[in-house]
Amino acid sequence: MLTPLTSPRFLSLAGTVALWASAFPAIRVGVDGLGPAALSFLRLSSASIALVAVAPFAGVRLPHRRDLPLIALCGLTGMTAYQVLLNWGEIHVEAGTASLLIAVAPVFSVLLAGAFLAEPLMRNVVIGSVVAVAGTAVVTLADGLSGFTAAALVVLAAAVVQGTYHFATKPLLHRRTGLEVATYAMVAGTVFALPLLPATIRATTHAPADALLSAVFLGLLPSALGFVLWGYAVARLPLATSTAALYLVPPVTLVVSFVWLGEVPHLIELAGGAITVAGVVLINRRRSEVPQDRRDPTPSTAAADRGAGQESESHLGPCGRVL
Repeated sequence: MLTPLTSPRFLSLAGTVALWASAFPAIRVGVDGLGPAALSFLRLSSASIALVAVAPFAGVRLPHRRDLPLIALCGLTGMTAYQVLLNWGEIHVEAGTASLLIAVAPVFSVLLAGAFLAEPLMRNVVIGSVVAVAGTAVVTLADGLSGFTAAALVVLAAAVVQGTYHFATKPLLHRRTGLEVATYAMVAGTVFALPLLPATIRATTHAPADALLSAVFLGLLPSALGFVLWGYAVARLPLATSTAALYLVPPVTLVVSFVWLGEVPHLIELAGGAITVAGVVLINRRRSEVPQDRRDPTPSTAAADRGAGQESESHLGPCGRVL
């Protein structure tokens, strides 16, 4: 019998955390040899090729015309803009520090969901978010106020667009599967990244092998597989719960960066990571005050969730608000 933490939706979240944590040190390797523009395009295009290749065998349907604006928003923010900004920022920001700055993305997701998707901001969600963000601030300021450089602000901008992506996928996931949404967004992001193609061609002609391998790794695993796992989880969990798990990415990144790149975190960074985890625990704590209709779905509701890809648009109100 599956326990809540070993259910497919929570295992998907765990896989997402592991893959996205490994992306930050891989970016450091790739951006040194390719530059931010080429790394962004190679990552997006390789992920798109992988997703499109499996689409016919996985039952991926063509998108509806009414979904194109949201798909474009997802592709532009969570794919193109996020890749370019994060890669650019990591030229000067260490992998572990970058992951800590990106950790604020769920705050934007939850706030947007509360404003437009009618998902309540419970007291423990708000307090937990504040605690988690405080933890990321502690780690970022481990080297003093110099941690907030121009490059750090670029990474923070990447966090904003990623938070927008997480929010924008929620209405799509009421009508489409996680694989479909990831495929649509990745292909749209690659289209928006086409202006980077000339720079990519120039960079790949003399790029070292480890940088090229990092680009392929980023495209196939953190991007393609990671976004599919994320889509599966967020379609079956409240947005506050699923995005809260992303606060675990920084502590995992610190470990991976130490093993892969030899980046040694300060003790204060470890303390900040512990505060971040405490915020995650608080956000995910069961609330007795949650109304019955917002508790865990009944078997019949869970069955309907499994068929979320086939739900009709009548379940959504204006602006994609869930009714």
